[in-house]
Amino acid sequence: MKQVLSHFIEKRILISGAGGYIATNLIDLLKNVPCKIIRLSRRHELPPVNGIADIVDINGNVLEKETWDEALDGVDIVYHFAAQTSVPEADKNPLVDLEINVVPILHLLETSRQIASHPTVLFSSSVTVSGLPTRIPVDETHSDNPITTYDLHKLMAEQYLKHYINQKIVRGAALRLANVYGPGPKSSRSDRGILNQMVRNALDGKSLTVYGRGDQLRDYIYVEDVVRAFLTAYGNIDKINGKHFIIGSGRGYTITQALNLVADRVALKKVRRVEVTHIDPPSPQPLIESRNFVADISRFQRATGWEPRYALMQGIDKTIEVSL
Repeated sequence: MKQVLSHFIEKRILISGAGGYIATNLIDLLKNVPCKIIRLSRRHELPPVNGIADIVDINGNVLEKETWDEALDGVDIVYHFAAQTSVPEADKNPLVDLEINVVPILHLLETSRQIASHPTVLFSSSVTVSGLPTRIPVDETHSDNPITTYDLHKLMAEQYLKHYINQKIVRGAALRLANVYGPGPKSSRSDRGILNQMVRNALDGKSLTVYGRGDQLRDYIYVEDVVRAFLTAYGNIDKINGKHFIIGSGRGYTITQALNLVADRVALKKVRRVEVTHIDPPSPQPLIESRNFVADISRFQRATGWEPRYALMQGIDKTIEVSL
């Protein structure tokens, strides 16, 4: 990890959506590197960070070009995490979702063109861009077939990034994330951070609810592994420039298996094991929820040397430990 972090010494790093889940964990790993971190957020106050990094906060709206004019000045690296993350909300308000999830990266890229700063842009995307996988595990050769508005806009944002990379205005890559879990700020969306919600419910003695049989496969990846992937990506940007990569654990668990594992691990701390119950799913249930997904992470591993460190049981244990 020390070698990975050495790439950030004396760098100027802009992080959009800086008050969010992955951004907060990223800053936690960077805080003791002698660098400048610019936290871009709509929030007027972000939690203080104790470390040697120089932390500068910009309160701004990523939908406005003026925000990017200010934030991008002299920046070496951009981690673009700001997003609207609810699939139902995107389907309900597609024009609003387009504005939130596509327009900001276009402002970022156009501003980079105008000020000729040529930063490296690392974009947080989603494995659900591939839609309903036709084979398991899923790698980067799988066709893209987004079936939600959210995923359609994620793909559009990726394509804009690749277009500007091809024009040599920026360097960068998109990391498509599987189901991320682990310590960090609570998601503001009920359809995100499900495994974290289940850990909290189990610790509170509440039963864990599974829709239907819960036999759909998911790939759960611990948040620290995700953050290390973003850090490693920058250190290997020459090898991954202009591409997208699948980021997961490489292991598949059914939803029922995952929730039973949460119940089992919490029981070791709380003595009493909460019940895992199965109920009928709400109707209509988004088609994307029926997917099976396991990541093939071999291409990113070969290009960067990154690999996930936490098996699901270890990650759940660490999440429980922090939540107690």
